[in-house]
Amino acid sequence: MMPGEAVLLSVEAVLAILEQEHGSSFYAAFEGSYYPGPARQYTDCSWIKHANTVGINVRTLGDFWSIIPYALTLPAAQNAVHLLPIFEPGVVSSLYAPTSWNINPEFFSTSLAAFFPHLNTVEKQLSLTIRLLHLMGKSVGLDVIPHVDRYAEPVLANPSYFEWIRREDMVLTDHSNELHLQVRSILYRFLLERGSVVSDTTFPTSEADFFEQFPEVLRLRMMFGEKYEYAERLANRVEMVDLLYRHGFETLPATMGPPYRGIEVDPQPDAKIIDSADRVWRDYRMLKPQKFSRVFGPLTRYKLYEPRHQNLDWALDFDRPFVPAWEYVAAQYNSIQAEFDFDFMRGDMSHVQMRPSGTPALRDDYYDLLGAVKQSILANKPYFGYFAESFLAPPGEMAYGDECDHLEASFADSTLGDLQSEPMGTKHFVQEFARYWSLLKTRFFAPVFTVMTADKDDPRFDAYYLTGNETRYFMALFLTDMPSYMGLGFEVRDPHPTAAPNEHYTKLYVFQVDEGPKHTRGPYVWGRNHVLYEKICLQKLLANDILPGLSGAKTYWLLPPDPAGNGKVVAWTQALQPAFVFIVNMSQIDENPDFTLIFPVGQWRLRFSSVRLEAQIIVSDEVQYHLMPGECLVWQKVAN
Repeated sequence: MMPGEAVLLSVEAVLAILEQEHGSSFYAAFEGSYYPGPARQYTDCSWIKHANTVGINVRTLGDFWSIIPYALTLPAAQNAVHLLPIFEPGVVSSLYAPTSWNINPEFFSTSLAAFFPHLNTVEKQLSLTIRLLHLMGKSVGLDVIPHVDRYAEPVLANPSYFEWIRREDMVLTDHSNELHLQVRSILYRFLLERGSVVSDTTFPTSEADFFEQFPEVLRLRMMFGEKYEYAERLANRVEMVDLLYRHGFETLPATMGPPYRGIEVDPQPDAKIIDSADRVWRDYRMLKPQKFSRVFGPLTRYKLYEPRHQNLDWALDFDRPFVPAWEYVAAQYNSIQAEFDFDFMRGDMSHVQMRPSGTPALRDDYYDLLGAVKQSILANKPYFGYFAESFLAPPGEMAYGDECDHLEASFADSTLGDLQSEPMGTKHFVQEFARYWSLLKTRFFAPVFTVMTADKDDPRFDAYYLTGNETRYFMALFLTDMPSYMGLGFEVRDPHPTAAPNEHYTKLYVFQVDEGPKHTRGPYVWGRNHVLYEKICLQKLLANDILPGLSGAKTYWLLPPDPAGNGKVVAWTQALQPAFVFIVNMSQIDENPDFTLIFPVGQWRLRFSSVRLEAQIIVSDEVQYHLMPGECLVWQKVAN
């Protein structure tokens, strides 16, 4: 069944399939019975270095429950599911601009609640979804995000955990270190005058007591209202945003790429935004931009270090961590992991390394926030893995210093890499694949064979996926000791020689824009690429049949990846007991199709070809073969 058809199945139909697969005992999951994920069997997090992960933007499916019928279309080998951010979104409804620690209410399924009335909150439905994914043999990961919406509830409830700036029209008038005290005083005076939103609590008479001693859960209720009163909470938050706006206070925008620090108001006419309440906002730019410098105005990072010289020169003192913010973030994600039983984290913007001197030789507990979150959870969940969003860029481009050193220092177990940003089989692709394999064998972390991410599924990257998609999928599945990552929709993605409507791209559902080039009208439209999906389904069936017997097998290269990028054919078998030989022509054109391969000792039968049907027994130890563009072969050893 095509994934787009599977997610339209009724609740009853999905239940029938699950019962056929798992027996009637699976219904216990709907009553809250605990199902440990497959990662629970491990005593460390090295399992994620071999996991085949599928990334899911829940907004493309509509709700958490729809993950289950989609997951039914995945092979057992794709054994991990990464959920893009699941928290309430803020500016332009971006999933990566969380505005609270509450689960996004738009992911609630009314159909599921109608069938099971006790599943009447989005949290209960998320918990059920994770239990069922565990039952299906899938580990589940969440996004850990080192920033929030610039006026998120945690920002307004904890002004000291963030950096602040003050702007008057086109001029940034103040960015000193103590601005949070002014923000706190303005908010406290307003709150005292307005009173608590809920009637069962009253404000402490001391501003310091309220912001420093009062439990945050009570502080949030008093400031914004009850958790499920969404409209009331939003209205109260907007009122405080307007208050701070009139005083000129904004949080310091998050940045990407060196030099990270030092911003100014962007004077360009298109850098001016007027919102629905006629508030005028300005974008920012770096004072001394470099290649990957970028300012994310709607986002703000946590304050992780005290600045030098009151931040007058934008320099941070990395020897003076602001410990309360570190402890706060770690505690929040510990609570979320414990409540929903996540097995791993995907660290957003893991490539950020802000120290101009690079990764220190000796790093302490306050080197990297994402690493600190992982280590905090790992203390009680030794299997909890960390999949990093970094692109293995050259030193000094996206981060100060060597990105590989940074990943190791921040305890990353695997990393996204950037194979998805190059058409399959080009010289550069082969060079990068060879480099990634070398890193896999020499570094603590494992580079991922990524076929597509939610961030690359937009019109800018259509050329990457015109050809070679079945080749990407084959290598992702059958390189047993290299992890892989596939964004939802890849397996049926239509070729787009020219850009398709926005509704055909998962990236454009990361946010919700009402107008302009990124505007979407209606739900996500699944691809209808039956030819590609048929080929991928054949690979799924093959994987389900042979990969259980190759669990833990180490790769032995018969034709290794070429670091120079000229040789496009690779071949591998298993290091200890060769049972299968895999051969791939990464080239998508007929440029170098002939090869000679010396097989391990024995007789070999052609089990699978991605482009032809034939059967052959190899009696000798050597075979000469003409590969078709993109062809993938599997040879199976014939039993004596």
